[in-house]
Amino acid sequence: MKYVHLGKSTLQISRIGFGCMSLKGSFTEMEKLIHRAIEGGINYFDTADLYDKGLNEKTVGKAIAHKRSEIVLATKVGNQWRNDGSGWDWNPTKQYILTAVEASLKRLQTDYIDLYQLHGGTIDDPIDETIEAFELLKKQGKIRFYGISSIRPNVIKEYVRKSNISSVMLQYSLLDRRAEENIFPLLMEHKIGVLARGTVAGGLLVDKPAKDYLNYAANQVGDTATSMQLLSGESRSAAQTSIQFVLHQPALAAAVVGIRTHDQLTEALNTLTAPLLSEREIDTLNQSVKVNYYTDHR
Repeated sequence: MKYVHLGKSTLQISRIGFGCMSLKGSFTEMEKLIHRAIEGGINYFDTADLYDKGLNEKTVGKAIAHKRSEIVLATKVGNQWRNDGSGWDWNPTKQYILTAVEASLKRLQTDYIDLYQLHGGTIDDPIDETIEAFELLKKQGKIRFYGISSIRPNVIKEYVRKSNISSVMLQYSLLDRRAEENIFPLLMEHKIGVLARGTVAGGLLVDKPAKDYLNYAANQVGDTATSMQLLSGESRSAAQTSIQFVLHQPALAAAVVGIRTHDQLTEALNTLTAPLLSEREIDTLNQSVKVNYYTDHR
């Protein structure tokens, strides 16, 4: 496994991160998967208080209780479940964040969170208040660093301008290259780490039937997936090619991959030891589909 520093933080994370949202099955099965990932060199684990109404955090916390010092633990805040469980509401207020972190710490069975991320964001949020909450939690030692998980350029720009975020998690794949236009250059300029999710476009670049995706028609998605699979050949899987394409982007610190099975974990762990994409192959992929751009929230 390869490791990099996340932005200007002191967090050294594996280039393949474990997206915990996909965890399913019995606790024993999930624990074995997490422990095997740690043994394989993955040290970045990403969850959120939103997932399974907090049960995902409980699972991760219990599984890593005796391995806490070996991992970089990340979770998210901002989506508040309604009392009747019917859904959640967006709440980025200082008061809510300071309350929510206590519940996350308890579920995660830890005294501190390595990376606490705002789970979304709009330009109309009380951004200064949100930043105050994160900065206070840093001073209190309850979190080490903070970031945001957002694809909205106007929100990302505000946090870059006003805060000390260490990272931005956003969606990035061959079928979603919107961040290349100005977000990646901005984050690189300010030495803010990028965490990529959605690297296989919800499976469309791997094995899911083609359908409309963002501004691409189903036939374009299908053609792009075919190009990915043909280029992969027998040397690497389509998923590994997809992840390598993402990690080739200079702004990227890590690809956070949703992992549910041992086969998926093996595939993810072997991504960096599979034959790496050549510059010619990168160019082929770049040219296989027209680059898309953000049209909203600019």
